[in-house]
Amino acid sequence: MSTPVSAEQQAREQDLVERVLRSFDATADPRLKQVMQALTRHLHAFLREVRLTEAEWETGIGFLTDAGHVTNERRQEFILLSDVLGASMQTIAMNNEAHGDATEATVFGPFFVEGSPRIESGGDIAGGAAGEPCWVEGTVTDTDGNPVPDARIEVWEADDDGFYDVQYDDDRTAARAHLLSGPDGGYAFWAITPTPYPIPHDGPVGRMLAATGRSPMRASHLHFMVTAPGRRTLVTHIFVEGDELLDRDSVFGVKDSLVKSFERQPAGAPTPGGREIDGPWSRVRFDIVLAPA
Repeated sequence: MSTPVSAEQQAREQDLVERVLRSFDATADPRLKQVMQALTRHLHAFLREVRLTEAEWETGIGFLTDAGHVTNERRQEFILLSDVLGASMQTIAMNNEAHGDATEATVFGPFFVEGSPRIESGGDIAGGAAGEPCWVEGTVTDTDGNPVPDARIEVWEADDDGFYDVQYDDDRTAARAHLLSGPDGGYAFWAITPTPYPIPHDGPVGRMLAATGRSPMRASHLHFMVTAPGRRTLVTHIFVEGDELLDRDSVFGVKDSLVKSFERQPAGAPTPGGREIDGPWSRVRFDIVLAPA
C-alpha cells in the first residue's frame, strides 16, 4: 500500500504539471496543442498514481530503447506494443464507427507489405507457402447492397509454420497478393487455411508478455484490406470458427461478426476450377460490405 502523499508534495507535483502544460500554449496547430497537453496530463497522472520509482523509469526507458533497436523494415515492435496494450484496437474502434451493416474493422498488424503480386479471380496467393489449401470467396458491396466492382482486395497471412514471408531472410513473397472484385462485386482466390501462431515474442514486447503471464498467441486469421473510390478503407481479418483462442487473442482483434465457418472438405472432394489437391482442403465465404468514405 502506497504511503499517503502530503498536501505540500501534491501541490509541488501539480505545479510541475501546470508548467509543462503552459509550455505548449504557443503551439500554432490547435490539434497538436490538444494532443500534447492531453498527453502531458495523462502521463503525469499515471506517474503520480503508481508513484513510479527512478529505477522503474530507467527500466521503462530501456524497454522503449530496446523496442527501437529491434524495429526495422521487416519488424515493427512499436506496433506490436500498441497491439498487445489494446491501443491499436481502441484507435480502430474510434475511427471506424458502425455504419449500417458495414463489415467491422480490426487490427492492421505489423506484416503488411506494399507491392504485393496481382492475381486474377480464382488465383492462388500461397506462392509456395506451407499449409492446407483454402478456397475463399465472396462479394464486395456497399451498405445499400450494390456491387462494388474493381475494389482492390489485399490479402496476407502466416504460413502453416506460423511465419509471414517477411519473417524469413530469403526475400520470398508468399501467402500475400491482391486482386480486384468483378463487375458483380464477386471475388475468389485460393489461400492457406489459417492456423494459430505467436506474435514475435523474442524482443521486449515478448518479455513484457512473459513477465505478466500473458500468451503471445493469436487466433487463426486471414488479413484483408479493401479499398475502393468513395468507400472507407476496410482493414480487417476473418477468424476460424471453433478456434480455442478466439476469446484470448493476444492483440484483442477478434469480433464476433468476423468469425467464419471454414468448412473442411475431404480428400478427393471436387474443387472450384477443378484444381487437383492431394489431401483435404477447406472453404469459406466472406461477404464484404464497405461503408461510404
